[in-house]
Amino acid sequence: MSLRLATEADVAVVLQLIRELAEYEKLSHEVVANENDLRRYLFGSPRYAEALLADLPEGLAGFALFFPNFSTFLGRPGIYLEDLYVRPAFRRRGVGRALFRRVAQLAVERGCGRLEWAVLDWNTPAWDFYRLMGARPMTEWTVHRLSGESLQHVAASDTPAVLEDSRP
Repeated sequence: MSLRLATEADVAVVLQLIRELAEYEKLSHEVVANENDLRRYLFGSPRYAEALLADLPEGLAGFALFFPNFSTFLGRPGIYLEDLYVRPAFRRRGVGRALFRRVAQLAVERGCGRLEWAVLDWNTPAWDFYRLMGARPMTEWTVHRLSGESLQHVAASDTPAVLEDSRP
């Protein structure tokens, strides 16, 4: 198996892997990414994310897509693992472990204080995999997200949103 950072020539295959992952996660309807956007954000200046590809003699086995984040508490950068996906024909052959380990190595090499990611609640194979790797779920944290029209609305608003707070 060989692991390599994706190049601009890999944009189409990265997009295909993203679509395969979305299908597995039952989220295909949410994929709006296209080759031009991936080319711009993965290989433009600045680079917002990186992709690591796993190749086996039989073909491309999977990928990991990640980007930097920052921990104010640690005062150090980190890596957020957005996607880790292994094609079904290549599962249970150490591909996921190799991709995950390489992202962890990159985090250490880059002086990062942590590696983080999210897992869908129903994805027990992923939960089991990450537990085997020594990860622990951060159950005391809840992910929040603004996207689409909500993000546009907040970005364009000159008035802060007022939320009702039922706490005493």
